[in-house]
Amino acid sequence: MTRPKRVLHVVRAMNRGGVEGWLMHLLRRLDPSRVRMDFLVQTAETAEFDPELLDRGARLLRCDEPVWSPAYFIQATSLLHQFGPYDAIHSHVHHFSGWLLAVARRSGVPIRIAHSHLDSSEADQSAHWPRRCYLAASKRAIRFYATRLVGVSRVAARALFGATWERDPRSLLLHCGIDLAPFREPVGRRVARDLWNIEEDELLIGHVGRFDTQKNHEFLLQIFAEIVRRRPRARLLLAGDGPLRPEIEQRARGLGVAEKTVFAGVRDDVPRLLGAMDAFVFPSLWEGLPLALLEAQAAGAPCIISDAISEEADVVRRLIYRAALARAPGEWAEIVLNAAGAVRTGRAEAVSNLKGSSFDIESSTEQIYGLYSA
Repeated sequence: MTRPKRVLHVVRAMNRGGVEGWLMHLLRRLDPSRVRMDFLVQTAETAEFDPELLDRGARLLRCDEPVWSPAYFIQATSLLHQFGPYDAIHSHVHHFSGWLLAVARRSGVPIRIAHSHLDSSEADQSAHWPRRCYLAASKRAIRFYATRLVGVSRVAARALFGATWERDPRSLLLHCGIDLAPFREPVGRRVARDLWNIEEDELLIGHVGRFDTQKNHEFLLQIFAEIVRRRPRARLLLAGDGPLRPEIEQRARGLGVAEKTVFAGVRDDVPRLLGAMDAFVFPSLWEGLPLALLEAQAAGAPCIISDAISEEADVVRRLIYRAALARAPGEWAEIVLNAAGAVRTGRAEAVSNLKGSSFDIESSTEQIYGLYSA
């Protein structure tokens, strides 16, 4: 009997997020007789998904020494030998992947995967010179030590692997799929709105994402302030958490929209929240392939998104409204109001557009089997 492939995924922590959520979908679906997943995390703190992944038989390897210290690489090497041998290491930590793949090669791991989930090109180009030296060295390490180069989108692959990534035989485009099952279930708008006393006749604008620079919450608040000027009975629902949340809460107070803004925190019922929204606004400065945007489309929500997001994410095209980040908040507000007033696409139609595509988790699962058998 053939033994299962043993794969070690590398992440910062298994808290709720796009990449981490996708990995949990895989863990729940992959046949353990074919693939066994473990996780190397870079924290000593318990993360949100830790209990479930342990219950499902995955092992948690904590590499909690300071990153870039000699102790970190000694600990990482020790963990690979202690819990291995592994057939594959699958790294999701962007530039730092190169250095972990070097450790994996020295430890005899045959399949070494660098997975790019982010278009960091603009941030990379504007970095100060010490960081640019680090980025260049990291990319060289990835090219030297990786046996597979995986991108969630073309722009994400280009950002980490270079402009000629498609000509590299190691390259693979893998759209991280979403679980469509929750979007097939009927969802009453009233149920989610009642959680925060949002009236049925109030316009509900929503966003799902981590509070950090990339997601551009500051601009989102400016857009919402303009929406309120035009339509006072409007509310904003922000799902997620992150280091910039206190700053964004203060900014909401400064713009006079704090009482109309719901900071919902990290949620495990995002499909239900999306079903309650009249419009999903996503003005990100950069992205790879935002899974929250795919979920918003599956929910049938009109999606007003920035032109910085790859068109690969435009799956249900009648739901997508693109706007340049250079446009004023008031112009964005007009687009949001027009989109919210358009005839809404039903969930069944939206899900049918996604089912069987590369954005369906079932497709991701089949690709993963092939990736680890290479």
